[in-house]
Amino acid sequence: MNIDVLKKIGLSDKEAIIYLEILRLGPSSVRKIAEKTDLNRGTVYEILKTLKEKGLISFYEKDTKQLFVAEDPTRLKSLIEEEINELNEADKKLQVFIPELKSIYDRGGERPVARYYEGNEIFAILDDVLDVCGKDTEKIYRIYSAAELRGKIYEIYPDFNSERIRRGVSVRAIAIGEGGGLHGLDERKWMDVDVKTPTYIFIYPGKTAYISLNAQDEPVGVVIENEGVYQTQKGIFDSLWTRI
Repeated sequence: MNIDVLKKIGLSDKEAIIYLEILRLGPSSVRKIAEKTDLNRGTVYEILKTLKEKGLISFYEKDTKQLFVAEDPTRLKSLIEEEINELNEADKKLQVFIPELKSIYDRGGERPVARYYEGNEIFAILDDVLDVCGKDTEKIYRIYSAAELRGKIYEIYPDFNSERIRRGVSVRAIAIGEGGGLHGLDERKWMDVDVKTPTYIFIYPGKTAYISLNAQDEPVGVVIENEGVYQTQKGIFDSLWTRI
């Protein structure tokens, strides 16, 4: 018999091995069981105690020796039924406890969700910006537009601006470095700063996307979905926007 079946109902490897050996041997001493299973007597004796507690074996005295014998194997079925009953009881208690756990979880605040993209997968970020903003009442997003990245990003989605306008989505852009023009439903301001590691940042409802270049000069991005991060970045952007 495969011991995996016995392990599934809660027996350990050694418990399963010893139980099966006792079934084969019939009434046996600790010494004999140890010899057959190649386990030391101390280990065998401890495991025999746990098997007895589970009702799978019993023992009796004969000629000053303790002999161990297996109980009817149908006892294994009873073990499963007992485990099912215990799980059902645990489930009932858990159902009562879950609201309290949920309350503790909720007090912990919203957990940020981050998703990573690379290469042509950046298309999914741009599409998500339009999709989220298109469904939002304000239909606007904010960006820090880095000159070094601009061409690489929109190569991946060449019709981005026409699709943005078609969906009625507006944008406020703070351009870092030269370049960049107006296409419609957009406002743009420029910052003349020297950025050695340019990052393109989209700030849109509930999310913030960061796109930069990897060592192979390919775009990589991460989208952080978190209302707190979004509101913080939005506040910083709007404050900067009024000062430029």
